[in-house]
Amino acid sequence: MTPKQKIKQIILLVFGLSVAHLGVTFFIQANLGTDPFNVLVQGIFRSVPWPAALNWTHGRTHMMICFLIIMVLLFIDRSYIRIGTIICMFLGGPIIDLFTVLLGDCINSSLPIAVRIIVLVAGCIILALGMTIVIKSEAGTGPNDLVAIVISDKSHKPFGIVRILTDCFFVIAGFLLGGTFGLGTIICAFIVGPVAQIFMPYSQRFCKKIIRN
Repeated sequence: MTPKQKIKQIILLVFGLSVAHLGVTFFIQANLGTDPFNVLVQGIFRSVPWPAALNWTHGRTHMMICFLIIMVLLFIDRSYIRIGTIICMFLGGPIIDLFTVLLGDCINSSLPIAVRIIVLVAGCIILALGMTIVIKSEAGTGPNDLVAIVISDKSHKPFGIVRILTDCFFVIAGFLLGGTFGLGTIICAFIVGPVAQIFMPYSQRFCKKIIRN
């Protein structure tokens, strides 16, 4: 692969990451429960007494946890860490913070419940689209997604089962720490996977076209 094609891969990854985290922001702002990993992020963000001077945010907490995951992977098996993994770590949280600032006044828990559910479903669809672009960019996988991948590989257990178990851990730990587990978390579990499966071939063709041109 040429340097130009590698740069295009990274651009696609950043684009897909931005789209995916727009969907995550929809979840968070609807305040009906978010995807499993962000339930954990939300719980840690809410439960830790961050110094006021730090002006700490959900996005910074997201970045911190991703950084810790990468640190652990450096000792377990650094071959899983690629350039896209590092980019996801540094940009994922700030992208959420940016969209929160931009959308916070118009998308929040003050909206009628019916509108918040629509926002939540839209967030699922947007997340699924962004996720498939990130995957098909083939530049690397986000740290939170690597948790299930590494455990599955090292334990020789089916990825599907391991992913369910890791998601359950994220949800339970996050909920106990104060994260919001609700309708959104359940809807996310049933919508994101199937919708991502629909988007996958289209995202693959889109990414291949961009990289090859």
